[in-house]
This record gives sequence, structure tokens and C-alpha cells, in this order.
Amino acid sequence: MERLDLLAVALGLAALAGINLYLTVFVTGMAIHFHWISLAPQYQSLEVLGNPWIITIAGILYFLEFFADKIPWVDSMWDAVHTVIRPIGGALLAIQVLGHPSPAYTVIVALLAGGTSLVAHTAKAATRLATNSSPEPFSNIGLSLGEDAAVLGGLALVHFNPILALVIFLICIGAFLYFAPRILRAMKVKIWLAWRKLNGPADRDAPVKLPSTLPAQLAPVFGRENVLGETIAWVVPCVSGRGRRIPANLFGALVATNEAPHRLIFVARKGPAAAGLARAIELEESNVAREPKFLSENLVIFPAAGKGPRYLFIFSRPHAALVELVVHDLNRRLSEPAVQEQVSAESASPVG
Repeated sequence: MERLDLLAVALGLAALAGINLYLTVFVTGMAIHFHWISLAPQYQSLEVLGNPWIITIAGILYFLEFFADKIPWVDSMWDAVHTVIRPIGGALLAIQVLGHPSPAYTVIVALLAGGTSLVAHTAKAATRLATNSSPEPFSNIGLSLGEDAAVLGGLALVHFNPILALVIFLICIGAFLYFAPRILRAMKVKIWLAWRKLNGPADRDAPVKLPSTLPAQLAPVFGRENVLGETIAWVVPCVSGRGRRIPANLFGALVATNEAPHRLIFVARKGPAAAGLARAIELEESNVAREPKFLSENLVIFPAAGKGPRYLFIFSRPHAALVELVVHDLNRRLSEPAVQEQVSAESASPVG
């Protein structure tokens, strides 16, 4: 039971270090130095954290992180730098909890603790990337304060009931791993959008036209869907947002054909073996609009009246003109039947 408590404290501190390493060390060191907590004999190795030098350095670094963590995009750069620091710090904290056990046990716990810190850090970094899509700083400030409160609450729980803390941490890690593919896809998209915005074309007034060539990796996917042999009118690479039967954050392309003006096809590579995903989108009784965002240019397809499926497709900011062309072409396609019906009605009506 004592060894299980040690493991719970070690992994608990590692998980909290993955969220905020400096706050974890600073608060633990202060509690030990000022005797706010009494260390049991098996935890005497943690007494080193009460060293004034360690407390001072951890406090200064936490002071820097306190402000960096609340500024959009600065927080993500800070997280990028700490992708290595936090897991190493978490592993060192776990080893310090153990004292001097057998070398094999030390290595095993260090690996577990480093992995635990990395999972917690990845969850934090992914949440921050998603939040940074909005330029306002209030969500970043709220998240940062919430993370600090979670670290303080976690430290209290580790002290009073380490087994319960370990169970809660394991549940949170299991939930993260379950949603990890979606979270990592979202991180990849946010990083790509930020990179594209920073490295957009210098000449934004250059003429733009809708491409008509399907990327080679997507051609087989579209070929399996295109059983009627329709010809491609245009193809625009994009990222999937929300939509019926379309997973979010997939890199793919929207395809319009000449034979079906009221339908789009989204094609992407998806799955362990990069299997194909093809979904037809019916545009009848739908509206199409461009939605500018801080990092992206979005194409929104929504029902003209009442309820119906909504779709969102994401483009990088340098592709604003391309999205405008897509919206213009789709609106033209949607207006064609009404024009044809009006012409037919006028030709059938009696003259005079």
C-alpha cells in the first residue's frame, strides 16, 4: 500500500507538472519550506524542493509563465518550448518522490511519469491552440487561471488522498487518449492555418481562378465516387469543419462537376491505411456564404429556410479570393434553375 501511495504521488506530480511545472514546484516547495505540510518518512526525499534557491527560481519562472500564458499565441509558443521541459521535469519530480529505489523501478516510473506529463502538456497545448482562433484574450486568461486553480486543487488532492488523485488523473488521461486522434488533427490544422497566415502570398491582388486539377492522392477517392463519369468543373483544397457525416479537421478537397451543378463532393484521405472518404453535399434550397475568421476563410453552406444540414469548410487566409470565387460560382449554380424556369414560363405564356 505504501508503494502504491508513492506511485500515486509521483504520477500525480508528473501530471500537474505537464500543466504547469513551475507552479507545481513553487507551491510544493513553499509548503515544505514553511511547514504548511508535514512530510511522511517515505516522502523525505521531497524536502529538497523546500530549498530557497529552488523556490526562488521556480517562482521567477512561474511569474514569467503567468503572463506569457495569458497572451494569445505567446502561450502556444511557450507551450512549444516546454514540450520537452515539462515531461523531463515531471519525470525528475517522480524520481525525487521515490527516493532511492532499485534502478529498474526508477527507470519504469520515470518513463511512466514522463509520458503522463507529456499527455497533460499535449492536452493543454491543444486546448490553447483551439482557443487562439479567437483574437480576444479573455478566453486565454480564463483558461490560464483555470489551469492554475486545477494545479493547486490537484496538489491538495495529492496531499490528502493520493490514491483518489491517481484515479482521477488516470480517468482524465484515458479520456484524452480516447479523443486524441481528433485533438491531434485539430492541432495540426491550427498550426497549418497559423503558418499559412504568416507565410501568405505578398501579392494579394494577383488574379485568381478556380483550379480544375484534382490532387493525385485524392484522384482514386473521387474515382470510386464518380461512378457516372462526371467531368470536374473545379477543385479547391480545404479542411473539413462541421458537417453531416463528415469528420472535422480532415485535409481534402471540394469537387464540383459540370453534370451536377447542385451538388458538391468532399473527398479526403482518412483512416489507418489512408482510406478514402467521399461525401456528396446537396445544395438544393441552401445558401452559401463566406465567413472571414482570424486564422481562416470559411465557406459556409446552410439551409435557406427551416432546418437542414449545415456544412463548414476551412481555407487558409491567403485563399480569401479563392473562397469568394467559390461562393460566387455556387450562387450562380443555385440560381440557374430559377432562371431556366422563369424563361420556360415566359415562353409558354400567351402573348398579349
